[in-house]
Amino acid sequence: MNSRWLKGCAYPECWCDSTAVVAAPQQERAVMEEEEVVVVVEEVAARRPAPAEEGMSASGDEDDNSREGVGGGSLFYVNRSGIPLDKSTWERMWSHVARVHPGGKEMVRSIRQCTELPKKQLSLLLTSSPHWSACVVDRTVADRLAAVNSVPVPSLPTLLPAVAMLDRLKAIQKYMMDLQYNHTGTQFFEIRKNRPIAGLMDLARDMVREALPIKCLEAVILAIYLTNGLPGVERFPLSFRTRFGGSAFRHVVLGVCVGGRYGALGLSRRPELMFKAATHAGLAPLVADFRQAYSSYRHAVTRLKVGLYVPHDPRSFQQVEWRHLVVDVSRLSGEELRRDLDKHARDMKVLKGVTLPVSPGKERRKSVASTSSTSSPHRAPCGSPQRRASRVEKLPLAAEKKPEPNFLMEEGYKIRV
Repeated sequence: MNSRWLKGCAYPECWCDSTAVVAAPQQERAVMEEEEVVVVVEEVAARRPAPAEEGMSASGDEDDNSREGVGGGSLFYVNRSGIPLDKSTWERMWSHVARVHPGGKEMVRSIRQCTELPKKQLSLLLTSSPHWSACVVDRTVADRLAAVNSVPVPSLPTLLPAVAMLDRLKAIQKYMMDLQYNHTGTQFFEIRKNRPIAGLMDLARDMVREALPIKCLEAVILAIYLTNGLPGVERFPLSFRTRFGGSAFRHVVLGVCVGGRYGALGLSRRPELMFKAATHAGLAPLVADFRQAYSSYRHAVTRLKVGLYVPHDPRSFQQVEWRHLVVDVSRLSGEELRRDLDKHARDMKVLKGVTLPVSPGKERRKSVASTSSTSSPHRAPCGSPQRRASRVEKLPLAAEKKPEPNFLMEEGYKIRV
């Protein structure tokens, strides 16, 4: 039995230009079980987003913990219940689909009541090496599962040492594209940027096992996982904030550096905003390529964030440095932007392997702010805490203790009995 996807007209992370969504069924993998997500739906682009609700994040996955929209950007839900989805998250996803899809409840009812779709998807049994990202799949088990399961599951790329590095990166990008972009309005995997790399890699293994559609931030985590251990490949996050029609939008990709040449891996609604071959002579030409792609969709890049190199150790407890360089593109000339990017490219090489102190997470800052705002009324007003002066600091400089004279040096050596 062949499954169906409802895939709308694609637009980029920051692109809203169509007023309707055309649903075109195609023979792709899907899972219609009550515990898994199967339908891919495009939002009505011209629709103004509803007020942010609990569990919603801004478009582009730039801030995975955000619950408020940015300008007029589209909103989406974040699944915080894990896989499989709990009943409330599952019903919330379908309610959102029925609200934004042109077909409405009739389309949702036709899919959920369909009896010709497969009811269960079997997961591949994977084993992974701690320092090699591409999991070694038991081909015999995979063949048996393929014979039983009618829903095809994308297989992990085979990254042989004899294959050229650029071809390996293309294979990784093809695997993420086979997973497809998530148009349901619900992000299936919760990404917390302040988690250590080891925790994010565990989440990437879940993405491989479940083989569900992903968004751009999930694609960055998965690309880090798949490129772990590739010799001569450096990875760094690259985030964009753009403006269109008075609304702000965000997008993130994984920049790569291979032999001094720069490229990018990622996932987007538009092919021009995800994969870039590692053929750019520097970081500035790579950013210029993305800016040109955005301008073709009438988007203006207003802010750019570039992180540092991500360690290749999947068991590292170091956090990903997401924004070591923040550039307000709208206020800089082309030459100033190029100079800042070239300097940051040199800084990334210098700071490679250096653990930098990280600022407290957003939730921690909010908890501290709420605690200080709800402090006891008997306490002093909030302000900078005054440090109690020590006893040494209270003494005047003139009253400092003078060193005692050394009589042994003045009178010569003496023997005391």
